[in-house]
Amino acid sequence: MSRPLDLRHVISPGLRDLIELANTHDFDRVQQQVRDLRGCTSPVNLHGWTVTTDTATKEVVRSYHSEDEPSGRLLTTCGNRRASRCSACSRVYAADTYHLIKAGLSGGKNVAETVRDHPRAFVTLTAPSFGPVHNRPTTNSGQPHPCACGDTHAEDAPELGTPLNPATYDYTGAVLWNAHAGQLWARFTTYMRRALACHLGMTQKALNTALRVSFAKVAEYQKRGLVHFHAVIRFDGPDGHTTPPPPWATFDALSAAVGLAVERARLTVESDAIGERVIAWGRRFKVDPITALGDGELTDARVAEYTDAKVAGYVAKYATKNAEGAGTVDRTLMCRPCAGRGYLRGPDGFHDVCADCDGTGQAEPIKALPVQRHVRQMIRTAWALGHLPELAHLKLWKWAHMLGFRGHFSTKSRAYSTTLGALRDVRRAWRLAQAEAAHARAGLPATDETTLVTASSWTYLASGYRPGEELIAAQVRHDIAHAQRIKSEGDPWL
Repeated sequence: MSRPLDLRHVISPGLRDLIELANTHDFDRVQQQVRDLRGCTSPVNLHGWTVTTDTATKEVVRSYHSEDEPSGRLLTTCGNRRASRCSACSRVYAADTYHLIKAGLSGGKNVAETVRDHPRAFVTLTAPSFGPVHNRPTTNSGQPHPCACGDTHAEDAPELGTPLNPATYDYTGAVLWNAHAGQLWARFTTYMRRALACHLGMTQKALNTALRVSFAKVAEYQKRGLVHFHAVIRFDGPDGHTTPPPPWATFDALSAAVGLAVERARLTVESDAIGERVIAWGRRFKVDPITALGDGELTDARVAEYTDAKVAGYVAKYATKNAEGAGTVDRTLMCRPCAGRGYLRGPDGFHDVCADCDGTGQAEPIKALPVQRHVRQMIRTAWALGHLPELAHLKLWKWAHMLGFRGHFSTKSRAYSTTLGALRDVRRAWRLAQAEAAHARAGLPATDETTLVTASSWTYLASGYRPGEELIAAQVRHDIAHAQRIKSEGDPWL
């Protein structure tokens, strides 16, 4: 019987744990499990089992128990779409989003390739002004000229997007706009169909019988802390992407409908504390045609040509971003034990001050956040509005770190293209096929997948790595980054 290792002389907890893992019965499996995560930042730790049985022969075809792992648990990717939280999983999400958008523009993934001949537009909708802000205006040739403050700001100037006069800036209006941006988009899609029917001089019923409008959109934060939407809008025939739209459904008709819908879509918010507010789109919006082929470059500042691939890449890039582009934090400020209320209901039914937040309801004080004054004021405004009784349903204290925005970052209509779930199913089927191929190479008999039944039971344990596993994961991330750098720049030693 071997004696336990004496690692008291090893100062580093990570190195000490790595040595312990290296002395387990199967260190290769420890490394393989971490490598399979492809650099995931915070993997999910699971305990449980799965057993696959052939119902025809009653034999167990495959079985897995997490207890058989050297660490006694299974690690699986966190699946977080946010690049600020997990760059590895966000890359997978971005790739899926790219293929989803691209399929709706070029076909593939069970979408007819004829969709590239349908009228398609790349639409940008923005928020209205809530007060003048520092900006970097440019001429038609792209040359910057002075801001309203008199200075010509650099591209990375920290004051960009902040109010010229914070005392008069409408922070309440800005936060409420963010909070209702998702609802305003839903109303826009309804009004666009109405506006299209009006523009074409036909009834909505007749329009819906002859035409289907499909779309996919993504939200992006501007420097001033307000979201705006980029959307792909496509005209289809009555049966969706498999049928062409009628001849009168042109890009010009789509552009006109967008303009009318931007003007007419409205929401009204009523409150005794802040009065009546009208939520509407800003005056600046763009509607550009998408071409099937082209070599133009797509950038934030200037567009040479909108092509299928470049629009898909543009949307995918923003699908993995959160509010960090506006300079805010990527975590909720709500105290979880008291759900942001600042109190807990005791056994006697009375409200007791929450010990975790000292009654503030904040997981960390807003005044201590490492953010700019403008962002801090938007967070404070969202927190205060969320505690008004008439606005409690918005739960703005929960979304204060998002500056009030509480909608989905990316959405699509049902008939636009494939789904993220379908893309994940394809990956899962591919992995299963690889496993079956390895099964066959080992000389084992093939199984009939139609007669297999899988039973499983899993329990969540925690998130993250052991200290030693984190060292292995860091090496995996380094290797992936190095391989990507060589792929993009070439090997300097060749």
